[in-house]
Amino acid sequence: MKMVVALVGLSVIVMIGLIFQAARQELSLRNLKSRMLENSAEVQNKKETIDEMKANIQKLKTMLSPTNAKIDELNKKKEGMQQTVQNLDTNLQTCNKEKELTDLKKAEMVEDFHKIKAEHEVAKSKAQKDIQSLKQQVLDRDRAICTFADTTKEEARKLCGINEAPQ
Repeated sequence: MKMVVALVGLSVIVMIGLIFQAARQELSLRNLKSRMLENSAEVQNKKETIDEMKANIQKLKTMLSPTNAKIDELNKKKEGMQQTVQNLDTNLQTCNKEKELTDLKKAEMVEDFHKIKAEHEVAKSKAQKDIQSLKQQVLDRDRAICTFADTTKEEARKLCGINEAPQ
């Protein structure tokens, strides 16, 4: 009988151990289930947040699309304007060079004009002196001729400048 009591005692102890182990495992499973439910809820919340963020990102992309197109257009305009500015600078430099050459030619022409004008003035004064000299020679010849001319004739009087007829 001792054996039966020992066997029953041992069986009760093993049963208590098994019940204790089963209870502990049950508590552990409940704890794991509650943690799993919490984690699932948290994952679901994060998934919803991620979906909202994706929607916001898509919305922002659609809002940025016209802005990006405008930026591209403005960049193209900027490049075009830079090219225009570069062309205008080139034209300005060419015009400045041409202006410098024209100014040099103008200065040379003005200088030549002044030289020609001075030479003309000298030639003019010389010509006037020659004309004056020739007039004087003509007058002297006329006076010399008038001394020998017959003043009784009207034509001789006109040439000699005599108004009175000789008597």
